[in-house]
Amino acid sequence: MKKINHAELVRNTDGSIYHIHLYPGELAENIFLVGDPGRAKTVSDFFDTVELHRQNREMITYTGVYKGKRMSVMSTGMGPDNIEIVLNEVDALFNIELDQLKPKEHLTSLNLIRIGTSGALQEDIPVVDSFLVSAAAIGLDGLAYFYEKGPRTINIDMTTSFISQMSADPYLPRPYGIEASPDLLSKLGAGMKKGITLTAPGFYAPQGRELRLAVLDKTFIPRATQFSWNGYRVSNFEMETSALYVISAMLGHQALTVCDVIANRATNQFNPNYKESMKHLIIEMLDRVAAM
Repeated sequence: MKKINHAELVRNTDGSIYHIHLYPGELAENIFLVGDPGRAKTVSDFFDTVELHRQNREMITYTGVYKGKRMSVMSTGMGPDNIEIVLNEVDALFNIELDQLKPKEHLTSLNLIRIGTSGALQEDIPVVDSFLVSAAAIGLDGLAYFYEKGPRTINIDMTTSFISQMSADPYLPRPYGIEASPDLLSKLGAGMKKGITLTAPGFYAPQGRELRLAVLDKTFIPRATQFSWNGYRVSNFEMETSALYVISAMLGHQALTVCDVIANRATNQFNPNYKESMKHLIIEMLDRVAAM
């Protein structure tokens, strides 16, 4: 079994994991992930009790109990790069012997539930009290291909179908398709709209927005919205889900994203009062996880 060196698993002088500043035992096995640091506090406000509050950079963590079940919520910041950091360090807390710097013989599988906001890409998806589950995601970031397990973990059929349909500019990263945890999709996604989420590595050009810099391929997003696979169509844009799904799958964790749709790119609508609907989504997901 490979021994990990100190430059690979970086720890602080107090022994905590480098970026998230946590120790083994401080996280629950049911972890909510939010991009916005302020939303971590919003989620924790619904906990019946809070045993831990820790912050480092944009990573804010609360662990507590909700309806008898221990849960944690962590803010990750935005983008697939932040997700990659957080998930690897969270996994290390559960599945690596930190003193011996080697993987444990018996691994723990976590439930990782992302609660986020998103922009719809189809005209018939409303922007008020509209919750959307990512049954699958297509990563436009290329992250999966940096990992030895990546090409064996992604969904080859979805990936090749999307690449074949898009015939994208060769300067763009190679996309990859990845599915949500079937178990969490069944248990937590019941009764909600489902679709394929496009995960972009940025907010402006990668999502087709132009300010002073032009987009390389203006037809990419309109063509991507025509893609469908396994009964699901491309439904929304955000910046984390493909990374969450592929890293979780490679590490043996269960992952699901549920988003509050606050904008519709096809109809140019935006819901400025989305914070109330976000609270409704948070409570709904807390209740569903508590009932698992």
